[in-house]
Amino acid sequence: MESKFGHGFIVSIVMICKHFALPPEKAFYGAADHLDGLEVPEQFRGTEIETLTTQLRKRIVWHQPGSMDKEDAQEVVRVLNKLILAIDRALGIPDPDIGEFH
Repeated sequence: MESKFGHGFIVSIVMICKHFALPPEKAFYGAADHLDGLEVPEQFRGTEIETLTTQLRKRIVWHQPGSMDKEDAQEVVRVLNKLILAIDRALGIPDPDIGEFH
């Protein structure tokens, strides 16, 4: 499936991460575009990964740019970190760690 903003699971997560590497007041602009192509793989349905993906969608879609940008961006980053760790654990990494410098 061809998409202007990317399609897949990891592809979409990486595109969203790029947005949240920007300053909070710029992070949300265009981030929701990557949600259209965000697809949870079948093996992760009904798991913590699907729950975190849903939380991520909600945090991005419900945000009103210009209002609480910093706080909401920090929460999106927290959800992204939890999601990335959950994916690694599901892929067999027993002790994934975001690290101190992220």
